Amino acid sequence: MSRSGSFGVNLCDKCNNEIENVAKDFIDKNVLDPALPTLSRIPKLASRAARSRPTSAPMGYENRQVLLGSLEKDVPERSEPRARDRAEKHDLTKEVKAACKVLNDYLMKPERGDPNKLKTAVTLIQQEWFRVGSPANADPNVVEDYMDGFEEYSRHLLHRIVNMADINGNTAIHYAVSHGNFDVVSILLDSKVCDVSKQNKAGYTCMMLVSLAEIKNDTHRHVVQRLFQLGDVNTKATQNGQTALMLAASHGRLETVKLLLEAGAEPNVQDNEGSTALMCAAEHGHIEIVRALLAHPDTELSLVDNDGSTALQIAMEAGHKDTALLIYASSNFSRGSSPYSSLRIRKSTTPRSTPPPSRPPRTPPPPSPARSRRSSSSH
Repeated sequence: MSRSGSFGVNLCDKCNNEIENVAKDFIDKNVLDPALPTLSRIPKLASRAARSRPTSAPMGYENRQVLLGSLEKDVPERSEPRARDRAEKHDLTKEVKAACKVLNDYLMKPERGDPNKLKTAVTLIQQEWFRVGSPANADPNVVEDYMDGFEEYSRHLLHRIVNMADINGNTAIHYAVSHGNFDVVSILLDSKVCDVSKQNKAGYTCMMLVSLAEIKNDTHRHVVQRLFQLGDVNTKATQNGQTALMLAASHGRLETVKLLLEAGAEPNVQDNEGSTALMCAAEHGHIEIVRALLAHPDTELSLVDNDGSTALQIAMEAGHKDTALLIYASSNFSRGSSPYSSLRIRKSTTPRSTPPPSRPPRTPPPPSPARSRRSSSSH
């Protein structure tokens, strides 16, 4: 026997009861299923000076956890794209289809929407979408099938679901890039509805999180390039003012640093502590990243942080003599030709969508007590 359920479509009694019970449970809790992995409890990133000991774990594991919070661990990352097997199709369940109809009807005619039915539908869709798209081992084939199912209703519905955020403001692409699941990232970008500039509640975009991931092959590189072309690579995290370039420089991601510079990342942007990407790389002794930043025609070597230290002084204090020598040589001799010299022409001929950040004033060195505090903290 079938009857019209709460979602306005004909369902059997069993299905109708199931969806109503599930919906009631969600509404009573007023949160997502606690079993759903979320990028929760994201603490403030440590200062540049406090992160003086680089980790040897893959992807800077400890520092990545500071950015991402609690995530599923020990799930192998995908290194090669999966072949698409069209013989196996993953359809939406009846309950999810019913919920999609309610949400899509609301998007088409908001004035006719029932608030209670809408809330139930959104909660059910959100729970199912994150169940499929957020795990570290999310199957790109399943994700694509679900997106195809959503698009059968409308592009508006697909846009709404793909950009749904959990209680911490993280979307599916936040999860995919943090896990290094570039197959899923590529599928989300292919949809052309994914908001790559959306910040979570901690202020991090997916472009910042992908700066910690390891680029293992040309496929990964192409996906990251696409990602950087679609958003503002100079967006600052709200907690500490860091950019994707600073994060990549701190964690030794040379390939990502190069891709960011090619995409228009500004090397002189300073975070809340006055640090630049060059200072971050210098402190950690990432000499090849320092070399890449020095090759950029706009990189300023005389900028100082809030302690009054330049990148050269920071490299010396951290004991990275080779890095310090490279910076010293660059500041006292001609830099020569640069692979990024064409950026000057591009900047003068291509209008910006947003004005470049103003260069911070070159503050004089602080009194000697402040310098002694930095010196004592480094021993």
